[in-house]
Amino acid sequence: MFRPLPLWLGLRYTAAKRRNHFISFISLTSIIGILIGVTALITVLSVMNGFEKELRERILGVASHATVTAFNDPLTDWQSVVDQVSGHEEVIGTAPYIEGQVMLVRGSQVTGSMIRGVLPEREPEVSDVAANMRSGELVDLQAGEYGIVLGSKLASYLGARRGDRVTLVTPEANVTPAGVLPRLKRFTVTGIFEIGMYDYDRSTAFVHIDDARKLMRIEGEGVTGVRLRLEDMFRAPSVNEALSASLDRDLWVRDWTQRHSNFFRAVQTEKTVMFVILTLIVAVAAFNIVSTLVMTVQDKQADIAILRTLGITPAGVMGIFLVQGCVIGIVGTVLGVAGGVSLSLNIGELMPALEGLFGVDLLPADVYYISDLPSDMQVDDVISITLLSFGLSILATLYPAFRASRTQPAEALRYE
Repeated sequence: MFRPLPLWLGLRYTAAKRRNHFISFISLTSIIGILIGVTALITVLSVMNGFEKELRERILGVASHATVTAFNDPLTDWQSVVDQVSGHEEVIGTAPYIEGQVMLVRGSQVTGSMIRGVLPEREPEVSDVAANMRSGELVDLQAGEYGIVLGSKLASYLGARRGDRVTLVTPEANVTPAGVLPRLKRFTVTGIFEIGMYDYDRSTAFVHIDDARKLMRIEGEGVTGVRLRLEDMFRAPSVNEALSASLDRDLWVRDWTQRHSNFFRAVQTEKTVMFVILTLIVAVAAFNIVSTLVMTVQDKQADIAILRTLGITPAGVMGIFLVQGCVIGIVGTVLGVAGGVSLSLNIGELMPALEGLFGVDLLPADVYYISDLPSDMQVDDVISITLLSFGLSILATLYPAFRASRTQPAEALRYE
């Protein structure tokens, strides 16, 4: 006979056609519930991971891993700051910048924008703008020529193309004999970039740092600060701490985890909440196993009594039903993992197909930060979900199996 006996009998009970079809239906429901729950968990966590990763990369493609600024006044000696921070092994790129808020005007279209003055030859060291130009090149920005590079959505709103002219209006005004007049300057569009994140594409423009200095009336070689790119962005807090200790006290170092802390904390909280909610689906499906095994134990009272009289121990009886419950959990979990992994790896192709089928834009760019659905399936998440699902399945089998082991042969066979 197949050994061990509890395993053989448990598999036999699971595979056998039951007289009570309702028990079979509940078993099937449990498997399907676990399958759906595990598939949903893996897919949603993969999408959340991809969403967070994509947001981080796109934000830091325009923003920076860290910045060094002066507390009050413009940073006048930025070259010495660059020399100091470049000595840190994690700093792989530096570039000065000037930043300010302006109004952009073209014809009847008026909109606010964040203007950033950059050195075109150094900007690729700290951002991905130069690599995401739709037309023109970032190096087309030349000092004194008053060229401007617009985000794609911003250019679309203004109706501006390469070669067109737009007017910049600064918050500061000129006092003249005719009164207080706004400060205006005409710029020529030399390029258009597209990062793929609506907020930046809609509200950001780049000019040469010398033109920005004149526009903002910053004297000498002053800049707003120095932007840094790090070898490992996740070490930004420790690099921040090291640079803050080595630089002058009137300099302020901030990294991306501080500038965008609330945003990424919200994403992480949402991911945790979704994990808890979807785990409840798996838990409900797993605890359907309780109903299945309780009814199976009731249905097999006579069989259990006979086995007990033949010498099987209570632990052996308990093992039979543990095997039966575990088989349900394993089948549901394995199918769920297969479904979740397949869906996570193909979610990028599935979304456009669904949008084309139903004729709707599921992720409009003006509402969501990202208009496509990224996926980043992590092996650790898949392993954690698999162990969680299987653990809940085992937990759900304990009570029915224990109840079966307490069956008294005399009581069970009294009315047989």
